[in-house]
Amino acid sequence: MPGVISISSLTKTYANGQSALKNVSLDIRPGEIFALLGPNGAGKTTLISIVCGIVTPTSGGVLVDGYDIQRDYRMARAQIGLVPQELAIEAFETVRAAATFSRGLFGRAPNAGYIERVLRDLSLWDRRNDTLMTLSGGMKRRVMIAKALAHEPRILFLDEPTAGVDVELRRDMWALVRRLRDQGVTIILTTHYIDEAEEMADRIGVVNHGELIVVEDKKVLMKKLGKRQLTLSLQEPLAAIPPELAEWQLALNARGCELQFTFDAALEQTGVAALLRRLEQLGINYRDLNTRESSLEEIFVNLVGRGSRQ
Repeated sequence: MPGVISISSLTKTYANGQSALKNVSLDIRPGEIFALLGPNGAGKTTLISIVCGIVTPTSGGVLVDGYDIQRDYRMARAQIGLVPQELAIEAFETVRAAATFSRGLFGRAPNAGYIERVLRDLSLWDRRNDTLMTLSGGMKRRVMIAKALAHEPRILFLDEPTAGVDVELRRDMWALVRRLRDQGVTIILTTHYIDEAEEMADRIGVVNHGELIVVEDKKVLMKKLGKRQLTLSLQEPLAAIPPELAEWQLALNARGCELQFTFDAALEQTGVAALLRRLEQLGINYRDLNTRESSLEEIFVNLVGRGSRQ
């Protein structure tokens, strides 16, 4: 299936020599939620800005629904709704006027019914006649999303959409994003909240030092790069890990009362069975054991740390 966004060999080098993006290629599938992760300064916002036609690339190209973002800017940009990190609003404008004006900017005919539907979906309808200066930060963030959706785009970029909002509002926004995806809107999300990507994304891309270091389906990524951790609660504490257990590279925690073993669950021989046999041979007894899988946050930290060492 062709990508609704196709990014080819994209590079951005600023006049001062700073390289923000290095040969990035990526296809975004229609109707998916794609989470773009990376530390501050990794190049996420630069990438979004180029796709949205705000920043000109040094080399490479971007097609948005088949339209070249530079040659066919108006047609390409009309497919995109953008919610930037910064709250860019007119203080004395009303909620409804802000959304209506944004629709007009893209040459769309007035449609009061559609604007009402967007405002209701965002729990803004009861505040439609309020000026933006009277709203809370979370409500202003919702207005930004309403403005981005006003012209009925096929693609929605959310650049840190839940930064600085409370947990309840984050949950509301997650529900809204899922509804939009169900309606066929493609969502590209950048976030510092790894749990947000783990909760919502279909695919994950990780950017570090201007390079796209991994793109993978979320479930596949977590299965491929995730680890499992076995924790054994010992009956008697250990002062140190016996040298006979050195090959398992164990960790001793909880004042010597817990042994932890990290292993790759995808391997045919994980080492767990052999470890348990060796403990029995050494007379080290345990009263309980449990395992847990790596979170997406742990995988992300490992990927970014690996990239920084290259």
